[in-house]
Amino acid sequence: MLSLLGFGMIATFLFLVISKRLSVVVAFIFVAILFGVIGGFSADMGDMMMNGILKVAPTAIMIVFAILYFGLMIDVGLFDPMISRILNIVKGDPLKVVMATAVITMLVGLDGDGSSTFLITVSALLPLYTKLGMNRLILACVISLSAGVINMIPWGGPLVRAAASLQLEVSDLFNPLIPAMAAGLMWTLFSAYLLGKREKARLGTIHLKGASMAFAEQLSVHEIPGKPPRLFWFNALLTLCLMTLLIIDILPIPILFAIALFVNFPHPKEQQERILSHANSFVMVSTLVFAAGIFTGVFTETKMIDAMANTIVSLTPEWLGSHLPLVVAITSLPLSFVFSPDAYYFGILPVISHTAANFGVDPVEIGRAALLGHSTTGFPLSPLVPATFILIGLVEVDFGEHQKFLFKWAFGTTIVMTITAILTNAISF
Repeated sequence: MLSLLGFGMIATFLFLVISKRLSVVVAFIFVAILFGVIGGFSADMGDMMMNGILKVAPTAIMIVFAILYFGLMIDVGLFDPMISRILNIVKGDPLKVVMATAVITMLVGLDGDGSSTFLITVSALLPLYTKLGMNRLILACVISLSAGVINMIPWGGPLVRAAASLQLEVSDLFNPLIPAMAAGLMWTLFSAYLLGKREKARLGTIHLKGASMAFAEQLSVHEIPGKPPRLFWFNALLTLCLMTLLIIDILPIPILFAIALFVNFPHPKEQQERILSHANSFVMVSTLVFAAGIFTGVFTETKMIDAMANTIVSLTPEWLGSHLPLVVAITSLPLSFVFSPDAYYFGILPVISHTAANFGVDPVEIGRAALLGHSTTGFPLSPLVPATFILIGLVEVDFGEHQKFLFKWAFGTTIVMTITAILTNAISF
């Protein structure tokens, strides 16, 4: 009975989200309450929901301050000198332009917001591609590959969802995947090199007669009038410190954010303006995480998920059970065409992880495996992710052509990262 109730709960959630009957946040809460009452757990649901919220609270706090911190660093122009220098070096060489596209996207993508990454990088680079007569599908492809891999950062959407869904520590998911992420970035640069070399062979080198500086000046990253890049070395060292402490599992983000905000914007009014400018991003993400905590709290503590896992285990061949991490890694990219990130991470992944646990596979491996494809290289391909349409709308390419052009490179990223994850024992084989 619990198993059927659990499958009904997941099916209802997926239906409401995929059909867009309800927003994800409302669907989480509505479905949790509905099936908790149907299952006869109404008396205990308050405690179940609160326990779920408490488990995801550390993740939500880290995400809020990470978004604020990196948003602030972009506001003060930390990355502007590096990006401008890159654009100046590029000049009229298509190979260098494509390589620069990858590097710039990686830098801008550190804020963890795919939509803003697309807006900023396309705005900076599209005039250059147009001037040189370069293929816009290459621009969309390289931005997608770079943004997808950099999206694995601890405050990025995929890792936030995986941690909240499986109720795991962010560091347990992310740290073992650092070599795989590095391999993914190297593959992206290699892909950009091949695409750029092909484009250079087609076009040759075009002399822009000093226009590269003008293109560099077009870069606008949340520009604040009258606030040119300042305190560069202070902000750079503080950011390196923050990223190092994140990796070694010490998360003083609120403290470092407060220091950065006070030093860069000493006046209270300016501080308030900077926080409010990023309010939309962190309110949406934190609300999603807490709503997910309510959903997973009820889903887990009613034992529905255990019953579902037992049912699936009884139907899964023994030989396949131990290979579930590899199966999840390879299938996570194709499944992005069927399930939105929310539907996949909160509807499908918890059931798979509990099933894997019955075969002796650590659920954290399932979380890592999912990150290798679904939302890292899958989100720029998926028709279920709004940011994808922002990208193709800005670049002005056909969605079908974009998918066809990008798929082999994106799937290559998943394969490279999966092999690296296996070799480094991030996931078992």
